Amino acid sequence: MLNRLLFQRIDNSPLIIFRIFFGILISLECFGAIATGWVNRNLISPKYTFPFIDFEFLRPLPGNGMYFYFVLMGLLGLFIAIGFKYRASIISFTLLWTVTYLMQKTAYNNHYYLLILISLIMCFFPAERSRSYDVKMNPELDSNSMYAYIKWIVVLQLFIVYVYASAAKLYGDWLDFSTIAVLMHAKKNYWLVGNILQEPWIHSIIGSVGILFDLLIVPALLWKPTRKIAFFLSLFFHLFNSIIFQIGIFPYLSIAFSVFFFEPETIRKIFFKTKPAFSSTYTTPPTYSNTLILGATIYFIIQLVLPIRHHAIADDVLWTEEGHRMSWRMMLRSRQGKGRFKVVDKDTKEVFIIKPKDYVSRGQERKIFAYPDFAWQFAQYLKKEFKKEDRNVSVYIENSKISINRKPYVPFIDSSTDLAAETWYRTKHHDWILPSNLEKPKK
Repeated sequence: MLNRLLFQRIDNSPLIIFRIFFGILISLECFGAIATGWVNRNLISPKYTFPFIDFEFLRPLPGNGMYFYFVLMGLLGLFIAIGFKYRASIISFTLLWTVTYLMQKTAYNNHYYLLILISLIMCFFPAERSRSYDVKMNPELDSNSMYAYIKWIVVLQLFIVYVYASAAKLYGDWLDFSTIAVLMHAKKNYWLVGNILQEPWIHSIIGSVGILFDLLIVPALLWKPTRKIAFFLSLFFHLFNSIIFQIGIFPYLSIAFSVFFFEPETIRKIFFKTKPAFSSTYTTPPTYSNTLILGATIYFIIQLVLPIRHHAIADDVLWTEEGHRMSWRMMLRSRQGKGRFKVVDKDTKEVFIIKPKDYVSRGQERKIFAYPDFAWQFAQYLKKEFKKEDRNVSVYIENSKISINRKPYVPFIDSSTDLAAETWYRTKHHDWILPSNLEKPKK
């Protein structure tokens, strides 16, 4: 039964049109990052980019190198869209985008991580087998079919993303809609809708729909009686998010995934009317079927475990941020922090009060006071900077306080801890993060 589900041959129109959409969208993402100043703001201007811990060896290219880097990725996106040297193009893009993701986390966004996963998956899909330059150059590649496992891998990946996103919203500040109020407060000056978005009843609708949409959208798209309704709801939901939150290509990528939920013949008739039809048929599974099932099983076990790793770490992830990234905890909180860094020369006992703005950008400064890994990395950075002057120093953060979801500021990091001497643990709580002390927001 599993073999019939996974290795039935079906029309490959959904995969082909998705390749085209995907290539165009990632190209727009890369060229847009240049045009909006994202590349300059996060990779060129900063002296230090706050890479993911363990990937400090990844450094932006000097000068205007990162502009050329993103132009190359944008071109690879176009190559993917037209199916030009598809396999080399998608593998190259996956590697380059992964490096970009790991190189900085100041502008962290869940869809950057999702792009890595989808690009990785697409490396193994025969998405160039129709309507591609590769087929034009080598007609023997032409095919109108694909194995059904391609559809189910995409569906399962999306199901994990959406369900975990729904489950993450089941906490106090979302359920009482105070988080929504915080998110909408920043949109109060929006033309036409700004005032409406401040209404409590709107917050209730957005909060409730957010949970239900994420939980039910994949099953609703899979079930034929609700598929069309779910698609139009998805269209409205993602366009609303695009307009209100301006989160890049993610809403449009989410819409593009819809092609895998409709009947392949329906997709063919809409996008490829001249493409020969293909009737679903079952043949003997390919020789690599066992390897595929084993690899997919390992991959999805990781995808299931990684987002819940924070449950194995002490205290609340909302407070500590330990295990937050790569867990589909999307748009759940707003964090602000404050404090000051003190550097003490261990030999001379000389004290230096550090102004982070002398070392980092404004956006990075906000992060280092609100996120513990940023604070730790900045302490390590300061330690290295003072080492250049032959100083052996300790680094402390004094009067460290944070506010989550506009609640009152409360103490966050232990001021007696020398962060420069601390080790960063990947799967363990850091005792220098004070116990959570969250209060209800003031009315």
